[in-house]
Amino acid sequence: MTDAIADPSSELGVDAAIRPAHVNLALLALAVGGFAIGTTEFVTMGLLPEVAEGVGIDIPTAGHVVSAYAAGVVVGAPVLATLGSRMPRKRLLLWLMGAFAVANVLSAFATSYGLLMVARFLSGLPHGAYFGVGSLVAASLVPAHRRTWAVSMMITGLTVANIVGVPVTTRIGQSYGWQWPYAAVGVIALLTVLAVWRWVPYCPPDGGVSMASELSALKRPQVWLALGIGTVGFGGMFATFSYISPTMTELGGFGRATIPLILALYGVGMTVGALLSGPVSRIGLLRAINASLVTIAVMLFLFGPAVKASMVTALAAVFLLGLLPSVLVPMLQTRLMDVAHEGQALAAALNHSTLNIANALGAWLGSIVLSAGLGYEWPSRVGGILAVAGIGIAIWSAVLQRSTRRTPPQTQAA
Repeated sequence: MTDAIADPSSELGVDAAIRPAHVNLALLALAVGGFAIGTTEFVTMGLLPEVAEGVGIDIPTAGHVVSAYAAGVVVGAPVLATLGSRMPRKRLLLWLMGAFAVANVLSAFATSYGLLMVARFLSGLPHGAYFGVGSLVAASLVPAHRRTWAVSMMITGLTVANIVGVPVTTRIGQSYGWQWPYAAVGVIALLTVLAVWRWVPYCPPDGGVSMASELSALKRPQVWLALGIGTVGFGGMFATFSYISPTMTELGGFGRATIPLILALYGVGMTVGALLSGPVSRIGLLRAINASLVTIAVMLFLFGPAVKASMVTALAAVFLLGLLPSVLVPMLQTRLMDVAHEGQALAAALNHSTLNIANALGAWLGSIVLSAGLGYEWPSRVGGILAVAGIGIAIWSAVLQRSTRRTPPQTQAA
């Protein structure tokens, strides 16, 4: 009998004979949703002065608008994935993206700080569940050995948003008003609804999946270890990226006018990393995760000296800062689907909650070393330490998996 984990298409009820062209269109539809989410997640950071002026607050207070979206992601990912466990996954994707469109349009019409905070929180709610459920659907469209590639193609939408969506909508917001980027994202979300409805095949609900079975994933140590890798490992990247602008100007000697181009280079690195994730995973998922964490740790420890050495090495470091963690994201998503068993949707959605927790953790730890009077080369050093901690968690996961495989079936059943 074919294992459901080895062949997700059997679990989701997707026709295994889907033609390659149809697979590509389905993945494109899912990626457009990722593009919309990536754009709305990061555009606020580039428009904080305009947002602050628009709703009558100062810039530090406007920063809470970013936090409101992140809080929505953390809360919405497990709640919506669990509540939607019995719904056909295509229908759930349509509802999630429809709600996302409405919340972004509400953001565009917000006239007060309080209403904008509520609208941004609501915008973040579908984020994690969409990526979690979408990853399961993407993996179901291809043979088992191409699952990580399919997931990476969906996530590519988010990475491309950092190259195109965020710079373009930021410029629109600066020229025509901060509300227009949110309205534009709402339109893209509606286009995603149409694309998913037209191109993503019907995915009937799994009769054995329920809220209880989804929550059962939280009983599995390997799920928590995979989430721990994401929280700690990506905390290192965010410790560095949260302060990328002053790091490049103060440490690297770049002018402020070059920062948008530097951020676009980071986005190019993210996109290349997502495309490389599938081929890298072929050496074995856990082995590839460990190798990625090692390269991330080395890169973070060398990031400060590279930025300081010359502008060329600084730009190369920024490119790698985008590339290396992006190789890891689809592999962690696939790992969670493997170890969660009946709770795949919840576990896959929680991956994006942990990334937002990593964002907060990394930024907080980076602020501690900067507040202590240390230079801008120190946040990346803190990030390197976090990446090493992620390696330790990944090794723990591998050892636990090996010991479980060696345990006789009678003992496991007992």
